[in-house]
Amino acid sequence: MFFRSRVSRRLVPVQAHRRTALGEAVLLDVRETAEWEAGHAPDALHLPLSRLVAGEALPPIAQGRPVVAVCRSGRRSRQAVEILTGRGVKATDVTGGMVAWARDGLPVAGPDGDDGVIA
Repeated sequence: MFFRSRVSRRLVPVQAHRRTALGEAVLLDVRETAEWEAGHAPDALHLPLSRLVAGEALPPIAQGRPVVAVCRSGRRSRQAVEILTGRGVKATDVTGGMVAWARDGLPVAGPDGDDGVIA
């Protein structure tokens, strides 16, 4: 008998971008507010890991949908995946986080729609 892990495989940034751009999943940025404001993926939703740990629900648009979590480097998003899968959410995360996202040339939005930076 085979047992499947509760945690989905990790995605590289290009795979995550493709899945979320096609509407197959919601991109959830779990960094803190200052990091988010400096630069984030344009279509990402924001819910800091600290609030997720405190029990906050996913934003309504993400409820009942697969989630791809992202943070700066991949550590906090991995924690978010553990929390979300424990709640029954189909979730995975982005290997290398927003640092890898930006390095791969994917879009990063900043304040006022300008090009953002990864803090």
